[in-house]
Amino acid sequence: MSVAIETTTVPVPSPPAEEKTGDSLFLGTKNRLPEFSLTGKVIIVTGAGRGLGLVQTEALLEGGAIVYALDRLEEPSPDFARIQKRATEELGTQLHYRRIDVRDVELLNKIVEDITNTHGRLDGLLAAAGIQQETPALDYTAKDANLMFEVNVTGVLMTAQAVARQMIRMGTRGSIAFIASMSGTVANKGLICTPYNASKAAVLQLARNLASEWGQYGIRVNTISPGYIVTAMVEQLFIKYPERRTDWPKQNMLGRLSAPEDYRGAAVFLLSDASSFMTGSDIRIDGGHAAW
Repeated sequence: MSVAIETTTVPVPSPPAEEKTGDSLFLGTKNRLPEFSLTGKVIIVTGAGRGLGLVQTEALLEGGAIVYALDRLEEPSPDFARIQKRATEELGTQLHYRRIDVRDVELLNKIVEDITNTHGRLDGLLAAAGIQQETPALDYTAKDANLMFEVNVTGVLMTAQAVARQMIRMGTRGSIAFIASMSGTVANKGLICTPYNASKAAVLQLARNLASEWGQYGIRVNTISPGYIVTAMVEQLFIKYPERRTDWPKQNMLGRLSAPEDYRGAAVFLLSDASSFMTGSDIRIDGGHAAW
C-alpha cells in the first residue's frame, strides 16, 4: 500500500536586487560596516616616514582619515609622495609630514597641539616609531640600552601623553594603538636582542596601564604585536644572516613571513569605532609563532 505525502513549498527569499549607481555596484545597502569608517577623523602616526608605519598610514587614509605622519627622517621615503598625492586626488583626504624625534618632548607636544588646533579635534594615534639593535646581552652597552628604552618605551609614553592631553582638552573619545611585537611575549629563538624584546614587553604593559588610567576619559589604548615582517631593513639583515630567510618561516604555523600589508586591517580596526569596546588588549598577528 502506498501512502501519498503532501508537500508544501516554502518560497525562498530572493537575494537583494543589485543597484547600479555610476560605476559602483551595491548589493542591498550603500552604507556597509560604517563603524570601520575613519572619515573626518584626525590621526597621528609616528614612524610613518617609511616601512610599516607608512603602509599603515595609507590604510588609514583609505578609511577616510586625515593623517599626520611623524618621523625623524629628514625626508620620508620616495613612496610617501605617491601616497600623499593619492590621498588628495583619489581619496579626498589629506596626508601631512612633520619631522620630529620622539625624544624631543617639547617639540612633540607643540606639534600635537598645533595639529589639534588646526582641525579642532584629534581622534587617534598609531605609535609605530621604534629602533632595533641586535647585539649579545654580554656586549650591550648602557648607552645603547638606554637609547633603546628611550625611543621604544619613553618615546611611546611621551607621544601617547601628548595626544591624550589634547583628546581630553577637546573632549574626544579617542583611540591610541602602539606597535608592540610578538617579541614582547616570547623570546625569539636565534634573535639576539634582549633589550629590544624587553622594550616591547614594556610597551604591552604600558598600554594596559594607560588604558586603565584613561578609560575614564573615553580614551582606548591597545597594541598590535606583529611577527617577523619583511621590510627593507630585514632584507639587509638577510644578507648578513641568509639562513634566517628559510629558518624564520618554519617557526610559525603558516610557514611564511609577513609583509607590512598584513597589518593594515588591524590598524583600521583599532582606530575606528569597530573596536569601541576594546581597550587594554593586544592583537598578536604572528602566523601562530607564539601559539606552538
